[in-house]
Formats: sequence, C-alpha cells, structure tokens
Amino acid sequence: MHVVATAGHVDHGKSALLRALTGTDPDRLAEEQRRGMTTDLGFVRTRLAFDGGEDDVAFVDVPGHERFVPTMLAGVGQVGAVLLVVAADGGWMPQTTEHLDALAALGVRRGLLVLSRADLADRAQRDGVLARAATELEGSGLEWLVRVEASAVTGEGLAQLRAALARVLATAPRPDPAAPVRLWVDRSFTVRGAGTVVTGTLAAGTVSAGDELALPDGAPVAVRGLQSLDAPVASATGPARVALNLRGVTAAAVRRGTALSAPGTTTTTTSADVRLLPVPGRGAADGDQRWPEHLVLHLGTAAVPVRVRPLGPASSGGRHARLSLASPLPLRTGDRGLVRDPGGHRVLAAALVLDPAPPALSRRGAARERAAVLEQVAQQAVVAGDPAGELDRRGQVTRTQLRALGLGREAVDALAGAPGVLADGDHLVSAGLADALRARLPGELAAHRREHPLEPGPPLEVVRRRLGLAAPGLVARLAGPALAVREGRLVAGAAPAGPALPPAVERAVGEVLADLAREPYAAPEAHRLRDLGLGPRELAAAVRAGALERVAEGVYLAAGAVQAAPQVLAGQLPDPAAAFTASEARRALGTSRRVVVPLLELLDRRGATRRAPDGTRTLAGPGLSGRA
Repeated sequence: MHVVATAGHVDHGKSALLRALTGTDPDRLAEEQRRGMTTDLGFVRTRLAFDGGEDDVAFVDVPGHERFVPTMLAGVGQVGAVLLVVAADGGWMPQTTEHLDALAALGVRRGLLVLSRADLADRAQRDGVLARAATELEGSGLEWLVRVEASAVTGEGLAQLRAALARVLATAPRPDPAAPVRLWVDRSFTVRGAGTVVTGTLAAGTVSAGDELALPDGAPVAVRGLQSLDAPVASATGPARVALNLRGVTAAAVRRGTALSAPGTTTTTTSADVRLLPVPGRGAADGDQRWPEHLVLHLGTAAVPVRVRPLGPASSGGRHARLSLASPLPLRTGDRGLVRDPGGHRVLAAALVLDPAPPALSRRGAARERAAVLEQVAQQAVVAGDPAGELDRRGQVTRTQLRALGLGREAVDALAGAPGVLADGDHLVSAGLADALRARLPGELAAHRREHPLEPGPPLEVVRRRLGLAAPGLVARLAGPALAVREGRLVAGAAPAGPALPPAVERAVGEVLADLAREPYAAPEAHRLRDLGLGPRELAAAVRAGALERVAEGVYLAAGAVQAAPQVLAGQLPDPAAAFTASEARRALGTSRRVVVPLLELLDRRGATRRAPDGTRTLAGPGLSGRA
C-alpha cells in the first residue's frame, strides 16, 4: 500500500479531484457536504497500475482553510507523498504557501503538483500559474514534483495523473517492516458490539491482531482486531491506513494526537532537545529575530504548545534548542516535526528531535555546552541510530532507556559485549566513564581505610554512591587485578583475606591470644574484652584479620580452636565413641557453659558432632571431624 495526502488552498478542488480519481467522496461529514468545504480529514482509496501488477493507494484529504491548518498537519504528519493542488483559475494562494512550508519542514519530497480545475483556464493562465508555482517551489525540496494538469469535471488529465502518481510512488523507499510500531491516532470512536476503534497512518513496522501496544503513559492496550482499507486483516505493514479495535481503553482516552507504540520503544517526555532547521526555501530557522511566545509543536498527529529555549548561537543551518512541552509526547531520537506560530499563520522551523531525555541545565554555561554536544550528535547522524554514540555521550544508561529512544534492541544489546563497556543486567557504563571511575577506586579504598581503619574496605554500596553508579554490581565489574570484592566489600586484590590491624587493636588481641594459649576454650569475659578496648568493631576486625574466631555473640576463641575441638574432645572424653553431655564436654575442654553450649551448636552445624533427641551428642568420626 501507499499513502498520499493532499495539500493546497481552500476551494482549489482537492476533494473533487479525489472524488474523480476514486469514485468516493472524501468529505465524510454532512456539514462538509452541505457547505461544500472540507473541515476534517477524509479518507478514500483506489488502485493504481504498477510494473508487475496493481497496488492500493490510500489518500488522506486535508482541509485547506487557514482555520484548519492543525487538522491539515495531522493528516500529512505520517505520509511520504503529496498531491499539492493549485487551481488553474485561482493561482498560488497564502494557504498554498503555508501548506508547502509544512510539507518542506516535515521532509516530504515526493508527489505531484496538480494544476486543478484546468477546464476553467486557458493556456496562458495555466502557464502563468505553473511559472509562479515553479518559483515558489524553488529550494523547498519539492521543486521536482511532477506537474500534471487535470479537471475533475471534464476528466482531462486524470489518466496522466494516475500514471504519473504510480511512477512517483514506485520509486519510494519501503519502510522497515520490523521497525517498532508507533501509530499516531487521527480518529477514535466506539462501535456497538466491538468497542473502541482508532484509525491512523502506520508509517513503518507491522501490527497484528493480538499485539499489545502502550499508551504514552505506559498503560497497555490490546489489539483485538484490525482492518485496512475497510477489510479485516490479520496484520498490516507500513505504510498503510489501519483501523485498530482496542481492548482496555475508551475512545475518549485515545483522541487525535495520541500515539500507540510498541512497549518500551518511546520516551514520553515534556522536554526535548532538538535541531531547529530552516524551512527549505525560506531562509534561516530564526537568525536574530525574536519568536512569539506562544508556539505549537506539530509532530505525528499531535499539536502541543511549547516554549523554545535556544541553546547556543544560531547559524545558517539552524540552531539547537530545548523544547518544553505543555503536555507529554512519546518521542524517539530522529523524530521530525515542525514549530508553528498559530497567530502569524506561519511555519517557523522544522524540529529534528536529537534527545527526548535531555539532562538538566542547572549551571552557568550549561546551555552553550549542551549545544556543542548536540552539534556532535547531529554531525554523527545519531538520528539514523547510534547506540554506541548515545552510550558514550550519556556515560551511564540502561538498555531500556536506549530502546526507548527508538534504538534497535539487537544493536543496544550488543553494547554489553563492546570493548571496555561495563554491563550489569540492564545497566551499561561507557568505556570512557569506566576508565575514569576505575582510576578513582584505589583512592576511594585508601580514603575509606583512613576513615575506618578496622574495616578491610568500603562496602560496595558506599562505593556505588561515591562514584554515582546505578548498581553495586557495576562496582564489582570495575575492580581490576589490583582490587577485588570480598564479602560485599572492595578490598586490595593482592592482600590476604584479613588486613593488618591497627597497632592498639593488635596489642589487645595479642593479650587475648596469650590468655587463650593457656586455656584455649576459656573465652574472655565481656569485662576483660572491655578493659582491653575490644568492642564489636575491633573484634570483627580481628575475625576478618584471621586472629580470632567468633563462636557466638560475645564468645571469641583463637583461630583454629573450633576446628580442633573434636580432636580435643576425642582425647579427653572417657569413651570417644559414646554419647556425651554438654557438662562432660565442658569439663573435657576446660571451659564454661557460656562457651560450650554455642560451641557444640556450631560443631553440630558443621557436622562434627551429632545431637540426639535426649540432648546428648556423639562425635561424627575421624572422617567428618577432620573437616570440622
């Protein structure tokens, strides 16, 4: 299928021309037919002969009156070809100019210039109108429109029009059928027994019955069924006119200007950085002139009031700006719209979306710096899809966020394996930022050791916050050969499991070890530890250093004492193979109940002893006790 829109001044015969071409009146409303003037979008179709067969061509008829320019822009926002109609007896008119500016700004470059109502003008009149049109089209990008003279009344030129349109459409590039779907709604209504139905021009991608799409706020809607050209179909591939029967939404919630998108493929935003491009054939985008305060962004079928903040100086090639939208739109990098002054009835500039998720501009000079970044974006043609470039500019981003810019899933996922890029689940860090952060890690480790000498290193969460990373797992992936992650902390990679203790702590621990050397299982009492200055933090550091072993809260023994306990019991109990009580174990180890009860429980957990229902225990045997 091909989709073509009309354009041109009011009363220049656009609807009559389509009626003659298709046999169907594009004016759907009774008021339009009564007044003889198009006020809303109309939709008709025909079939044209192409090499190798026939193709469907759908037409979107737009109103030509200046009051309905927003409606006209909703009709042409997603089409790739146009019938620009100029009446032979009326000539070039103001709305012809504004419609041409809109088409040029939106990037429409294919179609026909149709000299309509040819039966009402002689040769000299026709030639004069065509000459004026050639002048107006110069530099617009549409100067190569094929010229056709036609009359809807006499039928003159209609066959030539059909043939010329087929030749033009045959050269149009075909959109990617696998592109992520986004349908800008141009009509919504309720059908009895079916529910909500929306229509729109599908520019690219494929939509099928059973698909799930997302509203701009992310809410899901299901496609119950669809039609194309009034016929039920299982799926439709852009470009195509489609009608979707939706489940999970009312018609009032999906009015004109709403977009239905493949989930996760757009960024719904009220702020976007754009390149404002001059309207082809009309000069600079803004130069030094001051724009009116009240402007409107037209994109897809949406029309949203915007405030424009210039970023950096203007040039002959346009300027960068930040748009603040009065209501959110689901955008992608590379989207193209236009900025219009509704009061002055003029298109001011094309708007090419470079970043629908821009950073805040919070410091002096940030706007100019941002303009330099956007200049790089434009030069590197990120609008064609550059996940690696987006990652480099953002430094840290999620795959979900990159896909929401409109970048392809496969290309985004491939970044996880790119040289130097850090990946942790959904999170990505660019190679450049990773190198810079990796260089900071030794300093972060040293600073934490100075502030917390009893700790082997900072917890990953602390490092994550200091480096501004999104996930602790990224810290672990940053650690190089000189660093390591142990027990959730960043430590020196070449260091033993336990770091050296501060001198005062080392001396106190030495006294504890001297006591335990005389009575290995007589764990020091709380007051003894307190007198030595060994609190919970110091004791924990001694355990990490491998000097002490924690049996239970407040019960500490020398390292290796727990592992040796089964052998000690085997040598001190009267019958090592017989069951023994906790009291017997206490006497065998020369300790107290405070120590022996948690010690035996620890040996149970390690499998060195087995506890019977009556509370007695047996040694697990040489094989198992050796593992204790």
